[in-house]
Amino acid sequence: MDNCIFCKIASGRIPAAKVYEDEEMLVFKDIEPKAKVHLLAIPKVHFKLLSQMDENSSAIVGRMMAKIPDIAKESGCQNGYRLVINQGGDAGQEVFHLHIHILGGEKLPLNIV
Repeated sequence: MDNCIFCKIASGRIPAAKVYEDEEMLVFKDIEPKAKVHLLAIPKVHFKLLSQMDENSSAIVGRMMAKIPDIAKESGCQNGYRLVINQGGDAGQEVFHLHIHILGGEKLPLNIV
């Protein structure tokens, strides 16, 4: 998607503070962190919502979820972390490319993200 900021980050057209990258996913630091550790995990394929996943994108998200615990621990979330996936405008989704917030590195309040 030409106008999607996360697609531009995934393709390298916009720089980001990358934490992890492979052929299917990218994890980078949020530019407006809501916690000591605030990362965004995105699939490199573009889709907006979980409800739009096909077999391929569903498998990618599954592999992302399997990798996130290692990434969170290596990033300073030894005592736990929170995952948030906002789905649609009413839920607070601002960038309409599926992304998973990884929050931690401290005791988190209940009302974060």
